[in-house]
Amino acid sequence: MSDKLLEVQNLIAGYQTKMGRVLAVNDVSFELKKGELIGIAGESGCGKSTLAYSIMNLLEDNGAIFSGEINFSGDNLVDFSAKEIKQFRWQKMSMVFQSAMNALNPVMKISEQLIDALKAHQKGISEKEARKRAEEMLELVDIQKDRLDAYPHQLSGGMKQRVMIAMAMILNPDLVIMDEPTTALDVVVQRNIIEKIEDLRSEFNFSIIFITHDLSLLVEISDKLAIMYAGKILEIGPAAKIYSNPLHPYTKGLMNSFPPLTGEIEEMSGIEGKPPDLLNPPAGCPFYPRCEKRMEICKTEMPEFKELENEHQVKCYLYQGSDNLE
Repeated sequence: MSDKLLEVQNLIAGYQTKMGRVLAVNDVSFELKKGELIGIAGESGCGKSTLAYSIMNLLEDNGAIFSGEINFSGDNLVDFSAKEIKQFRWQKMSMVFQSAMNALNPVMKISEQLIDALKAHQKGISEKEARKRAEEMLELVDIQKDRLDAYPHQLSGGMKQRVMIAMAMILNPDLVIMDEPTTALDVVVQRNIIEKIEDLRSEFNFSIIFITHDLSLLVEISDKLAIMYAGKILEIGPAAKIYSNPLHPYTKGLMNSFPPLTGEIEEMSGIEGKPPDLLNPPAGCPFYPRCEKRMEICKTEMPEFKELENEHQVKCYLYQGSDNLE
């Protein structure tokens, strides 16, 4: 039996505007195994959140999946009806939203919000059973059960974030998507949240899609990394391999944007320029205008993935036709 949980194939998604289609996700493909954590990194506006919302089928009214497949344990979620996806969502896969600290209803107790999620998907569950499950989930994320009847404003930012993680896990999903789950938290609380996420994954063996712009964080916690730019994945592979040997010039630029924790102090340099207009995406590599190693072919032709090491793939003409790493 295959251990493959999620397979995204040639996914194109985005937003229909008065000026045309914004292709925020443009021909994206990747796989996720059971119990695996894939980190998706890239600059703001590269399509990370749109990819997450597409998988969850939670795009805004002007958002849509234009083509491609999202196969979850053999079922193509793109073909699901609104009723089917509503039942599937949260039971099989759930999400910790970006700015999750503000996602809780400020006028409802934590208990009401957790219990509502249970009752919406587990018909016939009693109030007592639902409350007991909610207490267990709070304790799993290191919040005492006597805080169950607190309102969100009575909790710290880190506690609210852990409540959102508890809500995402309350129905024991196979996949949890985390969109910038540590944003706006101080570094100590971030560390606590990350350690708790790792502990829970180890205990319950669920898969995670972890989305952030912080590549240094993803390298530390991910099994696999995908580097997104302008709606495309430009490099994907085992996190350790990408960290030790980044291949795409964009990946190298991202890596050089974060200071090392040890060693000599060095002057950091960002990536000059800005991402392309997704209303009119370039014909070739979207990183062409900002790339220091660009070639003429990059302007008009988008390369295919080239696998240079086991499962380490890159879309770059620097490596096309070469069997050796540069």
